[in-house]
Amino acid sequence: MNKRLSWFNVTSLTLGFAFLYLPMLILIIYSFNASKLVTVWAGFSTRWYVELFHDQPFLDAAWVTLKVAVSSSTLATILGTMAAIVMVRMGRFRGRTLFSGMIYAPLVMPDVITGLSLLLLFIAIGLDRGVFTIMLAHTTFSMCYVSVVVSSRLMTFDHSLEEAALDLGASPFESFRLVTLPIILPAVVSGWLLAFTLSLDDLVIASFTTGPSATTLPMKIFSAVRLGVSPEINALSTLMISVVAIGVISASLISKRAIIRQRREEQEGGRA
Repeated sequence: MNKRLSWFNVTSLTLGFAFLYLPMLILIIYSFNASKLVTVWAGFSTRWYVELFHDQPFLDAAWVTLKVAVSSSTLATILGTMAAIVMVRMGRFRGRTLFSGMIYAPLVMPDVITGLSLLLLFIAIGLDRGVFTIMLAHTTFSMCYVSVVVSSRLMTFDHSLEEAALDLGASPFESFRLVTLPIILPAVVSGWLLAFTLSLDDLVIASFTTGPSATTLPMKIFSAVRLGVSPEINALSTLMISVVAIGVISASLISKRAIIRQRREEQEGGRA
């Protein structure tokens, strides 16, 4: 089988990666521009990063976004993992079709519909909109992504490992905590990072569910860009790209080490 890349494939990959990453590269370069004009290069400078860390509205919005992202992704990971276990382990039960439809509906539901429905819900129950309502909204739509990631790992899980733990006297909870969870941990971590990224990036749903006391970073950036792009926004975007890149690299390293450790344990168990 010929595995050499043709010129067509190389050209397609090059154009595709350039279309995706060249704008980000230009943004990063111009975040170090000394000029206030975004399109005019006036020399290398870090002044916009200094001004960014002294801009209190941006810092407050970043803190709100971080709190919402961490709390909603953690809650979504817990609920999504539980939903995945029910979908994979419980077999066929009454209401399974409705339950799976409710889990997967946010995957295809437009953000405008989700945000508007949550807004009407919060108004109907008289819940004041703020950080808490944004967290609930982000948990609602990101939980399904975690469920899909974890359920795909549970489908290939070897149930004999749990049965062996139960035969050795472990309770069902201990079997899950000591056997199942360490094996599916890479999928759980990946689901958490996916939920964190979705929460960090969301603008539409947060705009519907927020109140005057809470402004997320995407909302702050959107309102600032409407008045014109400034190098300070470029600096902020560069920091966000760096955070996401570090998270993706860390998750890849964790998953790779977990796979290597699992293969090593399987080899040692086979030798024994």
